Amino acid sequence: MLHNTSVKTALSAAAVISALLIPAAGSASAAPAVSGKTGTAAADSFDAKCRSHSRNYVLKKYYRQVPVGPPTFYTLRCGTSTWGWKHIKAGHGWDSTMDRKINAAIGSGDANGRGGYSIYTNQCPRVEKFRTIIGTPAGRNDLLTAYKVDQPAAAGAARC
Repeated sequence: MLHNTSVKTALSAAAVISALLIPAAGSASAAPAVSGKTGTAAADSFDAKCRSHSRNYVLKKYYRQVPVGPPTFYTLRCGTSTWGWKHIKAGHGWDSTMDRKINAAIGSGDANGRGGYSIYTNQCPRVEKFRTIIGTPAGRNDLLTAYKVDQPAAAGAARC
């Protein structure tokens, strides 16, 4: 009987020590170690989602308010090496700045004549700074690509 009590006491002590040493899942000290690769939490999350879903999986929606009616939404899908998030990440880079620029271009940019929206400088001639192109094999309101540009707008140069 004494042996059985000693074993129970030892096991209970081990459980208490484990509970004190192993942080709870929600605590800050339970955060995973840094992997050493660069990227943002959103990029890592999008990467994981695209590994486990098809190219048509919607990662995010961007909205553009139209004069009458509900906003129009444009989707960012996982895509492939030639369109969507995988293309943007590999060809142009993905981070929170890219996400904000896409949101600004779609949300309040001007139509660029290439099936998307762009951000331009407020000078003459206007200089296009960022471009989105809309329309993919998966859908006409899908983001094909987005990238930084630095060139005079074709229509704006003629008016100055």
